Amino acid sequence: MRLKGHFLNPNDAVYEDIALQTVVNHKGDFLNLLKQANYPLKTALPSETAQHATDIEIAHSTTVVAVLYRDGVMVAGDRRATAGTSIIYDRAEKVLQIDRHSVLAISGSPAIAYEIARMLEHSFQYFRRSQLQELSLEGKLRMLSRLIRENLSMALQGIGGVIPIFTLYDLNAPDDKNGGKIFFYDALGAHFENVDFATTGSGSIWIRGVLRYLSRFGETALHEMDQRQAAINILRLLDIASEYDAATSGYNAKVNIFPTVKTVTRTGVNTVSDDDLTAWYAEAQPNTEE
Repeated sequence: MRLKGHFLNPNDAVYEDIALQTVVNHKGDFLNLLKQANYPLKTALPSETAQHATDIEIAHSTTVVAVLYRDGVMVAGDRRATAGTSIIYDRAEKVLQIDRHSVLAISGSPAIAYEIARMLEHSFQYFRRSQLQELSLEGKLRMLSRLIRENLSMALQGIGGVIPIFTLYDLNAPDDKNGGKIFFYDALGAHFENVDFATTGSGSIWIRGVLRYLSRFGETALHEMDQRQAAINILRLLDIASEYDAATSGYNAKVNIFPTVKTVTRTGVNTVSDDDLTAWYAEAQPNTEE
């Protein structure tokens, strides 16, 4: 490091003070730090390639769903990734933990979505370590909005769109209140809080009405269901989506692949085990006995 024509030794106390001030000047903003380091946040195809963008087959993720239940939020996603009419992968992870109390469920281009999730995770960590406190709920929402906006050029070209669902648990909520929150984003980065549920992806059109019916007219309202009841309904919904949408997979019995199901509660993020999903999936099937 150079200061007024002099080189500083990294072991000097002055060097440490200046380095620390450089970090503090960003006020915990990881994206600004990357921009100062000339890290290319914006993604766009070269002009000669952009005109052929629609001819490029990119792997896409499909149906994800989040519901508010008694203890927090349950988030689930199928495991299929497709490119055109081809199934590329049947073990894709679309429900990604970002920190101890937040989860990002992705639909769209996995390549872009995984990068957004990675940047979001590092942004939260950087703020926590540099500012010695957690990023606020509003700060987390705005950070994701910025990342989605940075991807606008790829979304407009039709090959890199990402429409996520962001779920978290608000630890500032009273103990007797459910602090689970569900936010839906559009391609421009605008976010909207959903009261009881959210779903996105190619199969979401087949289950959104069912979710609305369960929320309003079901025997047990979604927000009053326990973990078992919520999981059974989610497994049924993903099965419905897979029946009508070729890009969505439900439970794959041949190789025992379940959808990914996570819960976000006051105690943190937990992944529902395959043993629990096996038992609940059996309960979710209709009884054909006379």
